[in-house]
Amino acid sequence: MARYVWLSEVPQHAQQLAEWHVAEWTSLIPAFNVADMITEFATHDGDMKIPTTLIALDQDELLGSVSLLENDHDDIRAYSPWLASLYVRPASRGTGLGIELVRRCEDVAYRLGIERLYLYTAGQESFYRKLGWRDVATVSLRAVCATVMDVAPRRLMAA
Repeated sequence: MARYVWLSEVPQHAQQLAEWHVAEWTSLIPAFNVADMITEFATHDGDMKIPTTLIALDQDELLGSVSLLENDHDDIRAYSPWLASLYVRPASRGTGLGIELVRRCEDVAYRLGIERLYLYTAGQESFYRKLGWRDVATVSLRAVCATVMDVAPRRLMAA
């Protein structure tokens, strides 16, 4: 069973997470590199602040992450704040981990008083629509067509 912690509490996972993020999103952000990601992660210092990154662990094994950012891409700064960098390692996909990370990010946004939370995706629209997100705009990011989506953040219900 996964446990969820702030990356700032377990910074030893920043290197692996940066490598995953760079491999996943270099097509959208060509200047993305591991060193810059690690530097950015160092600014993500808690749960009730933006920016922050939440990670999922099994024991001490990194499973995935999600971030809450003020801005997620230089070309679409009209929207803010952002659920960003949702990533689940391939071996853990299809387990509900991504859904849980999204819900936990929404909960943080809700507790911060955020009324609209945004994300952009190139290909995962149906995943987010099933979670209540709606399409806001279609944008071209480095020749990749992406959809900006939004949601009114919800409080995470205790199990």
